[in-house]
Amino acid sequence: MAEYEVIIGLEVHAELLTQSKLFCRCSTKFGQEPNTQVCPVCLGLPGTLPVLNSKAVEYTIRAGLALNCTIADISKFDRKNYFYPDLPKAYQVSQFDLPLCREGYIDIATEGGSRRIGINRIHLEEEAGKLMHAGDNIVGAEYSLVDYNRGGIPLIEIVSEPDLRSPEEARLYLDQLKSTLQYIGVSDCKMQEGSLRCDANISLRRKGERGFGVKSEIKNLNSFRAVQRALEYEVKRQRAELEAGATLIPDTRHWDEERGITVQMRTKEEADDYRYFPDPDLMPITIESSWVEEIRATIPELPQARRERFIQEYQLPEYDAQILTVSRELADFFEECVKEYADPKPVSNWIMGELLRVVNPAEDGLGALAITPTHLVSLLKLIDEGTISGSVGKDVFAEMIATGNMPEDIVAAKGLKQISDVDELMAIVEQVIADNPKSVSDYRAGKTKALGFLVGQVMRATKGQANPQKVNELLVKGLEG
Repeated sequence: MAEYEVIIGLEVHAELLTQSKLFCRCSTKFGQEPNTQVCPVCLGLPGTLPVLNSKAVEYTIRAGLALNCTIADISKFDRKNYFYPDLPKAYQVSQFDLPLCREGYIDIATEGGSRRIGINRIHLEEEAGKLMHAGDNIVGAEYSLVDYNRGGIPLIEIVSEPDLRSPEEARLYLDQLKSTLQYIGVSDCKMQEGSLRCDANISLRRKGERGFGVKSEIKNLNSFRAVQRALEYEVKRQRAELEAGATLIPDTRHWDEERGITVQMRTKEEADDYRYFPDPDLMPITIESSWVEEIRATIPELPQARRERFIQEYQLPEYDAQILTVSRELADFFEECVKEYADPKPVSNWIMGELLRVVNPAEDGLGALAITPTHLVSLLKLIDEGTISGSVGKDVFAEMIATGNMPEDIVAAKGLKQISDVDELMAIVEQVIADNPKSVSDYRAGKTKALGFLVGQVMRATKGQANPQKVNELLVKGLEG
């Protein structure tokens, strides 16, 4: 049986965080009533003229610099002609031969070491409208409705080189790309709102061959899990077809999440099919190098560099640093905490454990959280001082998340202060010893695990408020005395 090599290239579409659309002043706000944020310009009605949003150009250059691209001196817009119901003009304003950014790269950390994935280009274009299908999926829909609010929102398309060699590498690339775009503030990358989408091109070739196989494009994948699953399915499908001696044809496919398969939508269009030509209503853009340098100076520390600094500066394990830098907000939250609390590792543990249990910073952000770094630092200090135990601290943390109240107030209001009084604890310990003769006998026979059970009984009797260290000391004294 022949061995095949997987060739994957990704086209990632990211909506830019501008307040207005690419060629008009219509709002880009998400979630408004359908067709309430449209005007003659973004609908392309006769007699209208587009005016370029300079902030969108700035954000595209910003993305290009963060992704190690060369920024063009001169760029221009072209019309990409095709008919689709979500495109009222029957053409999309995009960039063909002179994109704003070229020849960049992203480094991804794989199990086999770091891999550099090339970025062919980043071009700026306008969004199409949005179709809503009546039915489970586009293939079986009885009818579709269209909302043009999205039409004209600025969008960058980031086209990778075909350097990815597995669905897992594709997911790692997407993780790194999304994190970078969020760090530099050009896109919120909310896949659930459609502001980040991915088309995946995949083909197989026999190992040792240099040419590419026949590729399929899987359109509009809206989650990283869907990207990985769709690619894994395509690897199996194409390999089976090739081994059966079938002739593959280039095509465009839809990922059916429910059935876990890809479905052919149409044969693949090539660039010639779109009849690109320069948009006569938009002048070419000249990019001054001084402007590029001004933008470069505003780019913050990027995720990979911040990850490495966290390892060096805070002596964190690589795993912690990876998790904490997944979003800029989360990394900022951590660093605000360690400004007030000198031991980084407990801060990291509480963020990775309790905080990430209730929020996904990469998708939801931390903005809706009721707590601040000061809340967490105050809680850690209460534990350090022995005012509450670590287990009670988790309950206090949950209450902080729910109410936004400070931990001191929660402890006082709920009477959660840790019991450290020896006389009070000794009375409970003696009662536990009297109530559990079997465990006492086991301990005295050398089965030290029985001590843990007895500690648990004391903690249960005090609703977790007993000082665990003192409980241990008093139990040992009582059992051996």
